[in-house]
Amino acid sequence: MESKPIIEASELSIDFWVDGQWVMAASGVNFRVRPGEVLAIVGESGSGKSTSAMSLLGLLPVNGRASGSVKLQGEELIGAEKKRLRQVRGKEIAVIFQEPMTALNPVYTVGFQIVEALQVHYPSMTKAKAKARALELLTMVELPDPQKAFDSYPHELSGGQRQRAMIAQSISCDPLLLIADEPTTALDVTVQAEILDLIRDLNKRLNSAVILITHDMGVVADLSDHMIVMKDGVVVESGSTKQVFTKPGHQYTKDLLAAVPHLGAAELKPAIDRTGQKPTLSLRNVNIEYPKRGRVPAFKAASDINLEIYPGEVLGLVGESGSGKTTIGRAVVGLLPIKSGELAINEKSLSGRKQKELMAIRREIGIVFQDPGSSLNPRWPVGQSIAEPLLLAGWNHKELTDRVSELLDLVELPRSYRNRYPHELSGGQRQRIGIARALALSPKLLVADEPTSALDVSVQARVLELLQEIQKEQQFATLFISHDLAVVDLLSDRIAVMQHGVIVEQGPKDEILRNPTQDYTKRLIAAVPVPDPDQQAKRRSDRRK
Repeated sequence: MESKPIIEASELSIDFWVDGQWVMAASGVNFRVRPGEVLAIVGESGSGKSTSAMSLLGLLPVNGRASGSVKLQGEELIGAEKKRLRQVRGKEIAVIFQEPMTALNPVYTVGFQIVEALQVHYPSMTKAKAKARALELLTMVELPDPQKAFDSYPHELSGGQRQRAMIAQSISCDPLLLIADEPTTALDVTVQAEILDLIRDLNKRLNSAVILITHDMGVVADLSDHMIVMKDGVVVESGSTKQVFTKPGHQYTKDLLAAVPHLGAAELKPAIDRTGQKPTLSLRNVNIEYPKRGRVPAFKAASDINLEIYPGEVLGLVGESGSGKTTIGRAVVGLLPIKSGELAINEKSLSGRKQKELMAIRREIGIVFQDPGSSLNPRWPVGQSIAEPLLLAGWNHKELTDRVSELLDLVELPRSYRNRYPHELSGGQRQRIGIARALALSPKLLVADEPTSALDVSVQARVLELLQEIQKEQQFATLFISHDLAVVDLLSDRIAVMQHGVIVEQGPKDEILRNPTQDYTKRLIAAVPVPDPDQQAKRRSDRRK
């Protein structure tokens, strides 16, 4: 006999009051998740998947309303009192949010926030026991130094480390239902595999339910039992994960699956002779060190880095969270000083330059940050954020307005979005705004730090295609920092692999991905999820042996 569902949504609909009228965000959504099951909700940005999930806890903005029925173990949550919803949130239903930098409070340490969550729901728990539990959770999610992470503020952790800290907080009360909204977006592939195992173990150990919201079809294939596909707020297909992957019935589902990048499927690229060509970016024996702060000793984040990127070339920089990838990217754009060595843009060294000279050099560089939520000014319409580099470069109002419109077209967002604020856009839409801003001044060098991590697969494919088209036309060099090896395979000419602040292997893309020499590189490649439920099940079985 089938067990009763932990969560059941019937004819769930969500509307938002916008400009004097109700706008539909989701309509007639139906699903149920039983103990031990994982339901994946997939679809493009703005399809209503995150909105539908957040409505289960009454976490809609003030201009939103939900109708229909949502029952938690038979208890109706639509219309429930705020006091009851506060009891449910975090204890019975927990959420792993999409953007850890905006979900974690920046003024409190990670440890304080986990302890607070525990003591709110378990008032009798002492602070010492709550701390012990927090350290246990931080160890469970594979943070390298749990005590250090406990004492750290969110900005002191890498993107992947912040995501793991937030997962630790989310599972602290062993919830009945875990809503995982892009839970592995910021994680490298090896840690992603461990986190998926962790969620699966929690799911089985506690016989809890999981709702997985993601655009990563490899993660869907790895973790979920059932899936629903949403488009424009409506469920267009549902069924078992294996059934949907092997025999999709709706054209939209077929298009989504076709857009998924596969490691090893990209065309082989012939090596290009760069003899006599001058590099756009050059790093020679570069060392980057975070200075000593109080009792915290100095920390060398990158050692003896040697890299060159030429016009029209893409160098993929890969490695686990904390390996130093983003540190290199931030140093390249001048956001971090280098301790020693030489860093040059178009043969112009950044060392010893006056501020005015540095500003002129930096106009030749565009950067797409890893976290779109924290890199856009929340008080500005996104059109103003895109226009900021143009304004600083002295463009007049007419030129600036036209260029912003072109850039919105480029990243496939309506021009009317220029008047919206970041909180009014989905995570993927905010990432596209960040890409538009980076390309505003037609840079000679683009530093792309996880530029497609928040995008659904179809938009990701289009954005990567656009980047390739623009690069081919303008011949700018690209430092492409990513944990997604399938995307790196699709876009890169050469790859450099980082581990613990050191480049352990670099060379032509095909050589690194098909014939790696380092065991570390081999482990990264083996951990890449593939959009095939049967193959993922086999790989999980192999990992346990």
